[in-house]
Amino acid sequence: MAFITAKLMGKEVKDLDDKDIDDLLASLSPEELEQLSNEVDPDDSLLPPSQRCKDQTKKAPTGPLNRKKLLEYLERTAREQADWPEAKPYEPGLKRGKVWKPKEVPKPKTDDMQIELDLDDEYEEALTGADESELVDLAAILGLHSMLNQDQFHSSILNKGQKIGDRFESIVHATKPKVLPLEPDNDTDVDKTLKQVAENDPSLKKLNWNNIRNISREKMKRLFEGLKTNSHLEYLSLANVDLYDVSAEVLVEALKQNKTLISLNVESNYLTGCMVRDLIDALLTNQTVLEFRASNQSPVVLGNKIEMEITKLVEENKTLLRLGLCFDVPDARVRITEHLQKNNDRIRLRRIGCEP
Repeated sequence: MAFITAKLMGKEVKDLDDKDIDDLLASLSPEELEQLSNEVDPDDSLLPPSQRCKDQTKKAPTGPLNRKKLLEYLERTAREQADWPEAKPYEPGLKRGKVWKPKEVPKPKTDDMQIELDLDDEYEEALTGADESELVDLAAILGLHSMLNQDQFHSSILNKGQKIGDRFESIVHATKPKVLPLEPDNDTDVDKTLKQVAENDPSLKKLNWNNIRNISREKMKRLFEGLKTNSHLEYLSLANVDLYDVSAEVLVEALKQNKTLISLNVESNYLTGCMVRDLIDALLTNQTVLEFRASNQSPVVLGNKIEMEITKLVEENKTLLRLGLCFDVPDARVRITEHLQKNNDRIRLRRIGCEP
């Protein structure tokens, strides 16, 4: 508070520490209580306003209170003042107040210029009798691309004819997309095909388990164990099947023993960069796989070290033709692209009998 300083109303503060608040207030003089009342504003809603808001008016009354004259003054003032508007009920057809009218906006002045074209009678007759689809073809021939959409322009250039009811539209309007049915779910019987792989069924050349999300790890391991001795399966696709490194370790061993697999797809799974490197390393044992795809794994970044190790492994592979992987290192991309091109050229030369 403002009056609490080194001295409180001329008294030392240390002399007032042990006193009760009531004793402290009782020891104050009327002048000190007045000063305290002016400086302190108690924020207590339980106190009446007369005690919370002290009357600071020093002006003396102009005369004695006359209750009769005060009431007469209030009645006279109430009669002279206008009454407040009352809410009136709605009556259909009755308009009250001002009727709203829209603001008149002046029309801009335009200078319409008449353009006259000197055309031959044949052209004028042709344009007069032409329908809108024929005018669309004419606009495409004249190169008025902003008046046509892409479908109309290509139909005119290829001489396919316009669709019935075609009109001039802005090119910004996109053509209506074709509604295509949703792709059906993968209905491959997991248990049946798993048994075929384990029994080395010669009728099973391609196996597609893509997007089957409820395959257990035990079935995955059984598939890879059967792949070790299978001699007929050529295409294996395991995209988006929740494949992890634990199950893929058996696949690494299977690739080292299998000699008939041509294409392997393990995209959109949870394989780490080290496991992808081990899979590519396993392809070097027999070098029969022509296509290997392993992009879009959950660990998106392979890392510079893993990418360069994969590059060296790919350069040692003489049969790999297609590799589905995303590399961040430019050197790895260039070297792998050049090596795959060499492998394709080697097959082409062998096909035409030019390779020694």
